[in-house]
Amino acid sequence: MIMLNAIQNRLRGIADPEIAAISQRFFKTAPGQYGEGDIFLGIKVPTLRSLLKEFRGTQSSAISSLLKSKFHEDRLFALLLLIDVYQRGDETEKQTAYDLYLSHTSHINNWDLVDVSAPHIVGDFLADRSRQPLYQLVTSSSLWERRIAIISTFNFIRRNEFTDTLLIAKLLLPDSHDLIHKAVGWMLREVGKRDLKTEELFLQEHYRLMPRTMLRYAIERFPEARRKQYLSGIT
Repeated sequence: MIMLNAIQNRLRGIADPEIAAISQRFFKTAPGQYGEGDIFLGIKVPTLRSLLKEFRGTQSSAISSLLKSKFHEDRLFALLLLIDVYQRGDETEKQTAYDLYLSHTSHINNWDLVDVSAPHIVGDFLADRSRQPLYQLVTSSSLWERRIAIISTFNFIRRNEFTDTLLIAKLLLPDSHDLIHKAVGWMLREVGKRDLKTEELFLQEHYRLMPRTMLRYAIERFPEARRKQYLSGIT
């Protein structure tokens, strides 16, 4: 059985203070910022991914404990382990991984943690089930639960299913947080990569209400002339 201490000792052994200092700034950890209080060890994502095989088979209890760590990379590695468990598991194991994920959303508390995990666990689990849990998350007071709701739909987008992305995007139009604006714009852009007409229909109805950042992200791949039309309000 893989013990929690073994994982934490391994991660601390490869921590890099210089990388940690850069990450502290990049992920906005100062007072009043979205990542306030987050602490970094200084380990890059490819390095964490390279350790997955070494720690494959970690028990759910250890993953849960790791996910509650004050260190960002502990939590990120816990999510990478959970994705691995989910993808390799049978239906019961997938359900357990999904339930563990949703019971720990308070610890999935930065945009990279959400983005690396939500489509692969929440999105995949709900792909052939009711999407109602996403509509509960989207009304949450938690920024990160709202981001989980929209980013989880990336899984559906990859299946060329756009309905829930568009419905959740509409619900998030009044959201005040820049990280939600970016996430919604990104998902709309991904819809447009696969079905530009569908994205444009959504934009035509809602672009005047969209926060500027959301709109900019959504139209990032449009031809310059078309981008200018949207940004100037003349379409």
